[in-house]
Amino acid sequence: MILIENISKSFGKRLALDSIDLSVKDNELFGLIGPDGSGKTTLFRILCSLLLPDSGKALLNNHDVVKDYNKIRRIIGYMPGRFSLYNDLSVEENLNFFARVFGTSIKKNYGLIKDIYKRLEPFKDRRAGNLSGGMKQKLALSCALIHRPEILILDEPTTGVDAVSRKEFWEMLSGIIEQGITIMVSTPYMDEAVLCNRVALMQEGRLLRVDSPQAIIDAYPKDIIALRADDMYRLVMDLRDFPQADSVLLFGQEVHYSGKGKNIDRDAIRKYLEDKEHKDIQINTISAGIEDSFLQLMA
Repeated sequence: MILIENISKSFGKRLALDSIDLSVKDNELFGLIGPDGSGKTTLFRILCSLLLPDSGKALLNNHDVVKDYNKIRRIIGYMPGRFSLYNDLSVEENLNFFARVFGTSIKKNYGLIKDIYKRLEPFKDRRAGNLSGGMKQKLALSCALIHRPEILILDEPTTGVDAVSRKEFWEMLSGIIEQGITIMVSTPYMDEAVLCNRVALMQEGRLLRVDSPQAIIDAYPKDIIALRADDMYRLVMDLRDFPQADSVLLFGQEVHYSGKGKNIDRDAIRKYLEDKEHKDIQINTISAGIEDSFLQLMA
């Protein structure tokens, strides 16, 4: 279990973490969701005993991150956001090195990393620096797991890799959870948030909400519609000038709109857009997504 109480951290005049209170259950896949600069990495570095908090405390399986830092480093596996293994060592050499650091061996814990490492095994003699982004990611995860940690902390592990590798990575996390390991993972990708048991939405060093992804989505307070037209840029601009508009945001090939009241008068919006000479207007009622909810909480 991870217990965080009133953790704050500043760098000079910049407040990176503002009184963070959070708990992660045993064997939970917990997501820390937020944009770059929201404080995710700072919190993870504190949990890994790599950074001292200004105030508050954090416990990992009842070990204090400040007082018990030696024990903390034995029970966690940490995968930083930037690839940090030895580029000049081969895949197998990197894995052997980290196993020996923790007084274990690949053979002893192979069952834990088997499903991950078998995708790397054809490249076991290749230098780590010559691997693709997705393969580097798998190697880093294997090295973080090789000593069978109780808690796995992953800092934006899928940033910079292709969509297929991202999907594979989250499938691997599901397998790790089945091994009884608690996982705390950060990501800026909202589509990954829904894959977690619970998430904390974070912005500018503060927690906006902590709940299951579905509970956060269900709490979206208004109706929402998706619109398309012939000129999407002008559609956004005109909708923002509509008197009843509250939120108008471009999501890929659609504009998500919610009004100042709970309900939306679709006929009034269509007439307004026709008067503005928009063509090929499409209006569909949709359910809010996790990103809609996050942006509404930020407002």
